[in-house]
Amino acid sequence: MLKLKQTKGFTLIEVLVALAVVAISMSALISSSSTSASNAAYLQDKTLAHWVGMNKVAELQLSTTWPSVGLKKGDYELAGQDWRWEAKISSTDDDSIRRLDLKVFRPDSTEAVAMLLAYLGRPLG
Repeated sequence: MLKLKQTKGFTLIEVLVALAVVAISMSALISSSSTSASNAAYLQDKTLAHWVGMNKVAELQLSTTWPSVGLKKGDYELAGQDWRWEAKISSTDDDSIRRLDLKVFRPDSTEAVAMLLAYLGRPLG
């Protein structure tokens, strides 16, 4: 009499459950890495915009001319990227100090990426 040898293996249901678990895990992993990549780009933009603002503040603080009260605008290039800046210069109670509110924008945006507040002292001499 012939004996049939029983082979052990996975059933179709077990294979489908395993594939479902792998698919859910992979989608979570892809979503997580996508979020991480977009956060890195956001932080890079924030950092570069802040550097643009700090550079512009330093330029105005080191300038030998006393800036007039009002709104000044300009463009700035940093790290191969173009930026726009707006500086609102206003007077303070002290005649030798001006307040500087500076905003930095991407060229195609109306929302500021970075905002800085600084004070300018009247140049000596």
